[in-house]
Amino acid sequence: MSLTRRGFILGATAAGAAGFAREADAYTTHFSSTAMKYFAGIGTDNGYQYRLTNWKKIKDQWRRQLVQYQSTEPIGSVVVDTSNHFLYVVFENQTALRYGVGVGRDGFRWYGRARIDRKALWPRWVPPPEMRKRQPNIPDYVDGGIDNPLGPRAMYLYRDKTDLGYRLHGTLEPWSIGSNVSSGCIRMFSEDVIDLYQRCPVGTRVLVLKHLGAPVIDESAEVDMLQPPD
Repeated sequence: MSLTRRGFILGATAAGAAGFAREADAYTTHFSSTAMKYFAGIGTDNGYQYRLTNWKKIKDQWRRQLVQYQSTEPIGSVVVDTSNHFLYVVFENQTALRYGVGVGRDGFRWYGRARIDRKALWPRWVPPPEMRKRQPNIPDYVDGGIDNPLGPRAMYLYRDKTDLGYRLHGTLEPWSIGSNVSSGCIRMFSEDVIDLYQRCPVGTRVLVLKHLGAPVIDESAEVDMLQPPD
């Protein structure tokens, strides 16, 4: 069992442990009029607000749905097909619940086995040092809430008790689902990551399928922004 990368990164968990003093209350994501068409009002969850997805703008293939799916993975396992931008939860009788996802862009794809060893409701986002060097104006951290890039849920991927720095998490950019856009994390619609969180207890097995041409990736983990289509 191996991952094609130069080493494991500690990602946001390690950065959060170090702690940052500056508050991020003033940090707000501003969307263009085009981007706002992908939202359909505001929802509430565990005392927080989030932007509801406007499903009229989303292609059917990216919507959560039950499908026929053959897999040798145990029932309840998660399988991520980065080539086709799907995440599957394996059900019985050769079926699975399929979600559309956003995956790593060129140079940031990876594959291998992992396990969900930590879960967080409305997680804090802490940009790693590599990202802060490239974008010094970003906040030290963003607490859970409507403008947090991780969205309403995060599931943290580990291997042999080591945090890989990758997460299954929500997104502020529903138009990015179905694209190669992240630095290795798996993005989901807010509604879908809430649903997946309920289905995946700590200890859930995760298999990220090999992507043709998936290279050893940069040792960074960040949340990059993609412009919405017109």
